[in-house]
Formats: sequence, C-alpha cells, structure tokens
Amino acid sequence: MQPIVKKSKAAILLTSLSALALSVSVSGIAAAQETAPAAAPDVEEEPQSDIVVTGSARAQRRFDVSYAVNSLGEAEVQKIAPKNFADLLGTVPGIQVEATGGEVQNITRVRGIPTDRGYLLFQQDGLPLYHEIDGVFFNSGDGMNRYDLMTERVEIVRGGPAPIYASSAAAIANNITATGGPESRGKAQITLGDTGLYRLDAMQSGPVGENTYYAIGGFLRQHDGYRDAGFPNDKGGQIRANLKHDLDNGFVKVAMQYTNDHNLFYLPIPIADPRNPSVSLDPYIDYHTGTMNSPSLRNVNIKYRDGAGVTQGLTRDLADGRHIRFFNAGIQYEGDFDGWLVSAKGGFTKGKSSFDAFYSTTNPVDGNAFIASNLAAARTAFGADVARLGYAIAGTNGATAYDPYAASGLVMSGQYRVSESKFYSGQADLSVTRKFETGFGTHDVRVGTYGSFYGNTLFQVYQDMLIEVQSRPRTLDLVAYSATGAVLGSVTQNGVLRYTTTLNQGKADAKMIAIYANDTWDVTDGLKIDGGIRKEWYDYEGYSLLSASANLGDATTIADNNTRAFTGAIVSQTLKPSATNWTLGANYDFNGNLGAYGRVSNLEVPPQMGVVSNPAPTIIKTKARQYELGVKASYGPAYVYVTGFYTKFNPFNASFIAFNPLTGRNDQSVPFIGEAVVKGVEIDGKITPVRWFELAGSVTYSDAQYRNLQNSSGADPSAVNGNQIIREPKFFGNVRPSFTFPVGEGELQIAGRYEWVGRRYVDLFNLTALPAYQTFGASAAMTYGKWRFQVVGDNLTNAKGLTEGNPRTDQLAGQGASDAIYGRPVFGRNFRFILSRSW
Repeated sequence: MQPIVKKSKAAILLTSLSALALSVSVSGIAAAQETAPAAAPDVEEEPQSDIVVTGSARAQRRFDVSYAVNSLGEAEVQKIAPKNFADLLGTVPGIQVEATGGEVQNITRVRGIPTDRGYLLFQQDGLPLYHEIDGVFFNSGDGMNRYDLMTERVEIVRGGPAPIYASSAAAIANNITATGGPESRGKAQITLGDTGLYRLDAMQSGPVGENTYYAIGGFLRQHDGYRDAGFPNDKGGQIRANLKHDLDNGFVKVAMQYTNDHNLFYLPIPIADPRNPSVSLDPYIDYHTGTMNSPSLRNVNIKYRDGAGVTQGLTRDLADGRHIRFFNAGIQYEGDFDGWLVSAKGGFTKGKSSFDAFYSTTNPVDGNAFIASNLAAARTAFGADVARLGYAIAGTNGATAYDPYAASGLVMSGQYRVSESKFYSGQADLSVTRKFETGFGTHDVRVGTYGSFYGNTLFQVYQDMLIEVQSRPRTLDLVAYSATGAVLGSVTQNGVLRYTTTLNQGKADAKMIAIYANDTWDVTDGLKIDGGIRKEWYDYEGYSLLSASANLGDATTIADNNTRAFTGAIVSQTLKPSATNWTLGANYDFNGNLGAYGRVSNLEVPPQMGVVSNPAPTIIKTKARQYELGVKASYGPAYVYVTGFYTKFNPFNASFIAFNPLTGRNDQSVPFIGEAVVKGVEIDGKITPVRWFELAGSVTYSDAQYRNLQNSSGADPSAVNGNQIIREPKFFGNVRPSFTFPVGEGELQIAGRYEWVGRRYVDLFNLTALPAYQTFGASAAMTYGKWRFQVVGDNLTNAKGLTEGNPRTDQLAGQGASDAIYGRPVFGRNFRFILSRSW
C-alpha cells in the first residue's frame, strides 16, 4: 500500500498558487495573442554584454576569441532560474552535471573528463578562493561559491587557454562580482518554494565619494529540502562587499566575503528489491522525495581509540550536514602606464569545514538472511545459549521488537561519516600586458606570475549503522535472545553495526609558484594566432596517523570487536611535483559574423596536496592533450558555436576507494592506471526569428572510453578497455524556448527547459546501466516597472532518472542487475516563487 505523504499547509498553499500562477500565465498569453496585431510587438530587448575577460590577455568579444566560452549574466540566470549552481552550469555545452546531491558540491564533468569535478576550477574575479579544486570533504567550486545578487555574471571557459590562467584547469568558471558606480542601485528578492524553501537576497551599490564606489549584498536561506529529512536541509547564508576607487589610469578594489552555511548531502537510495529487481521499493522509499537521512541520526555516538590507547567518544548530529564557514579578503589593482597594463590581485581565505553525512553502502538484504549471517558470531560472543536473533528498535534493549516482514522484508546498512578540517589559502597574481606593433602584425603579450600557500588539517571517522528500509529510517538493533527470551547481548549497539571502520587524521601544507606567458598575434585583419605556456613548482609536506584494528572490549556487543584505532605512529611525507602546461590556437574570421578556430593544449595535473596526509597514497601526475576545432556564426542576437574536441589522458588515474562489506573499511584504494580517450562535439546556439520568441540550447556528444588500464589487485583490466567511462553519458543537452509579450504596462515572459541525459553505467565493466532520462521545466515571469514576479516549476512531469548508482560498492561488479536498483534519483516536481524589486 502506498503510504500517505503529509504536506504542510504552507506546502499545499504554495503548490496551489503555482498551479494558479501557471494557468493565469497561459491565459495571459492567449489573451495577448487574441488582442495583439499580427505583427510582432515592439518590445525593447534588454541588451546583454558579449564581453569576456576570462582566458584572455584583455577583455574581448566572445566572437573574437579562439576558444569556447560562455557568459551568463543576470538576465539569462533569471530566465533559467536554476535550483543550484550546478544546475546553472548544466545549461552550458560540454558540461554534464549531477545536480541531485543538494545545494552545493555537486558533480560537474567537462567534455567527458573522467573526474567528479572535470578539472573545472572556480575563480572569483580571476582568483580561486582555495587553490586546489578539492579540499577535505569540500571543494573550491560550488562548495565555496554560491550564486547571489552580488554575482554580475559567470564566465565559463572550456579547454583553450584554461591551463595557462589557472592551475590543474581544463576549464574555468569565473564569477565576476558586482561593483558600484556613480548611481545608487539595488535589488531585494524573496524566494519561496513548496519544498519548505525560504530565501532572502539583497544587494545595494553606489558612490561613497568622488570616484569611490561600494557594493554589498548576500543571502539568507532555510530549506526543508527536496528530500525532507525531518529537519531543515539547508540553513545559512553569506555576505560579500567591495570598495572600488577609480584612478586616473585604472582602479584599486578591496573585497571581502563571509560564508556560513549548512547543507545536507543527498545520497543514493535503494529503488528496487535486490531479491527481485522488478519489485519497486517506492511504497517504502518514495523515488522523488525519499531519503536515508533521518532524525534517528541526530544523536550518533561514535567510538574510537586514540594513540594513547584511550577510548574516545563523539556525539554527532546529521542535521549539521556540510557546514562550511570561511572568510576571504582580497585586493585588486589595475593600472595603465602608457600602454603597459599592470594587474595585481591577491586574496586570503581561512575557514573550517565540518561534515556529517549518511552514505549508502551495500544493497538491502533479506531480514532472515541477515540474521543467519550473524548467528554464528553472536553465539561465539555470547555463548551457546543464544537461541535466536531478533530485530528491535535501536536503544530499547530488545524491548520494542521490529519485524521487517511487516514492510519490505529487508534491512540495510549505511555509513555515518564525520570529517573535520581547518583550511587556509593565500593566492596572488601579478601580470603585465603590452601590445607591440611589428611589421608582421600586432602582438598582445601578457607575462605573469602566480603563487599560493595553502593547507588543511583532517580528521575523519566512519562507522556503519543498521537501519530499516524506509524513508527517514529508524536505526535497528540485532539482539541475541535465549530460549526463554532473555537478552544475552547484541550484535549492534544503539543502531551501530560496526564502530569506527575508517579512521584518519593528518595535516598537509603546500606552497607553489607559477610563471606564465601568453601572446595573441593579430597577423591580419581576420587571422589571429594565440599561444601560451605555464610552468608550476609545488612543495608539499604533511603527516598522517597510522591506525590498526582493535577490540574496545565491550562484552555486551560485537559492534566494537573490529574497530580502527590509532597506533601512536606518525608517518611524515614530502613531495615536490611540477607541471608544464601550454596551448597554441588560431582563429580566422571570414567576416564580422562567421569564423573558425582550432587549438591544441597540454594539461598536467600534479598529485594534489592530500597525498602527503595519506599513509598509502596513489601518486600519479595526470597528463592530458586536448585538441579542439570550432566554427562560429553570430548575427545580432542569434548565434551558433560548434566545437569538436578530442582529449587523450596518458597516464590516467582511474583508481577509486572501495567499501569493504566485511570490515566496513572505506580507505583502501583499488588501483587502475592507464589511459582515457574522449572525442565529441558540442553545439551552443540561439535563434530569435521574431522579437517575441527565442530558442536557446546546447547539445553535446561525448564518447569517453578507457584504454590500456592496468590493475595490480586481481581485476581484469582488459575487460574494461574500450568501455564507456563510469557515469559519463554519450549524449546530453537542453533546449530552452522563451516567449515575451506586453501585458498592459508590463511584460510577461514564459520560458521552458527540456533536458535529456543519455544512458550511462555505474561500473568499469559496463554491467549495470543508468537509463537515459528527460525532464521538463517551465517558468512564467511578470515584470511591472521595478517589480518582478516569477513562478518556476522543475520536473513538471515527475520524470524518473538516476544521476549515479551506488559508487561505494558497484564500481567493479555492478549491482547484479542490468539496470541500477540503487541510485540517486532526480528530484520530483517542485515549484519556486520569486518576488523582486529593483531600484
């Protein structure tokens, strides 16, 4: 029987308002069509900047550069109305995202690059907030960058000169912040959602004196969540501010940012019964709203032994989620000295990341089968008088029995993970740009240096929990009973199946220096040749604490029999890697509307700093050679950019951390080293046949394959070669039509968004598939003077689709089914309401 899902009055009201608003919008269109003349209405189109600064020596038109770049300004972002930053990036060609992990730290893959971040480096005004792409359970991408009204636009460079202007970068997402000007302006915005979303954004800017301007803004937000865990999934906010002073030959700007935000991590859920995959688990865990996150995990007791042999205890709350708080201060200077453009910028970030999440591990198992697998161990621990094992609600000492066969007949385990990290990152860039006229054209040369010092501490502890197969599950105990019903002991303890199966602690510090140069050579009016080189030197030092297995000695349970414990030994490590990146491109414009370009780039990604705080790291420098060839056409508001790309990784590190279902350990690497090849094409276009209609979209075909993998742990790498890379679709894209009509003294805009993602696989051997899926969303926005009201609906048809499988256990052997039976689904139908006023 399908359970009844109770909604709050606010959720019911919001859902009703959304349906009403959409119906009114459609009626408004019909009325406008009936009363308007046959000719297209004369609506003034809002101009959009086509100038980009990322990946170039100086600001240029998008059409003029010899690489693939998109610029998403406020008007375009308003139309898209993304639910998170990854959702926004997913509209860009070549970038495939999994935007289902929650508000932040989602998966972004660029042109089939087989990593969870796709070597996409985020910047804020040309500098990263943290030097490396990934920290300790946080990343410097959408983990630290949140879109709000202080973001003027986002520029996304794919391939091209990205390795010259950023470290370890195959792509750059540069967040350009808003600055003040001679006129005061501001905006306030309220967002409400039927998923319990309440968000306030505000921004104000203007002059504070002669040639001095300010801007300040940020957001506050609380959100029950797309998958309601019984407590707020997101709560927090950020504030950003800057002060800019214009000089006679340039400007100087100081800026700050403070972010303090909690975000719950959504992880995979079982969607089908592993005993019979044709049987859905939807009656117990709703596909679109179900979650393993639960109020039962708000007071989790964790035990481990420190290096002195003393048992330590932690109490953790899942509601804390991903809790990042950091402060960043920066300064930027630009000055033009008789044609010599000097640019200097620096920033320093200091913060802390606390991480609590409940991870999927193994498939659910039959309740009786799980009892049978633990009976012998229970009799060994508690004696031959153990007559049977039975389930009980955790913490009741067997008094409140639980029968899995009253529901699905299944039980399952999951892993509670804790990570604590303090981090810092200072970074600075100094460059000089100059144009030189020669007898063979004009050279625009930029020479610079970049440096960073950064580091973090880490403490990580994981333990396994036993739970029911139910959304917001209760934790369970597996209790040993005598023939008379007396409790003799417990396999678990307060829901803990295995205490501290993984235990890590360490510290790492790094410093690096890079020098780079780029020359853009205007050979003729139509021909431009561009080349650059970057050399980087790194210096890492760190240490890690070693651990071993220990029995904590509680005779009433076997949950602590095989616990990780620090031995007291410390391993110190140093590493001094380097990297050399270069690029060479050419651009030829046949006229002001039609052109073509080609480019080759070399990217080297050195081992990241974390290898020196890992007792047994896999140390590989990834090397990638990237080729791209594109054609472009731009006619007023209409454009099309078509880019073919080919990338070869040699060597490529496909190693991963695997969960051991017998011990619960999740810190041992399965090595796969070899090559990877990606070839494909991306299309980005927009047409505006009439002033009231626009059709934009992007399409990407990407064939990413493993080649010549080698494995030293017994897996057969030959069966992997030529296979589709894990979780990488061959075909994905989106189409976004929009209609704009005058309504009285205002303007009505209706927009749609159709997205599709092709078939993918959860495992190296392509045994279990993630089926293709499509979603449809729509929005309606009414602008009247300074006021704007918008209603946004996502996944209006409640389509089903999985963005990942269960990567802790399925990357080698799949899931024992042709299609995934355990995964992270897309969110169900939901609505947001956005009211804003500008001044």
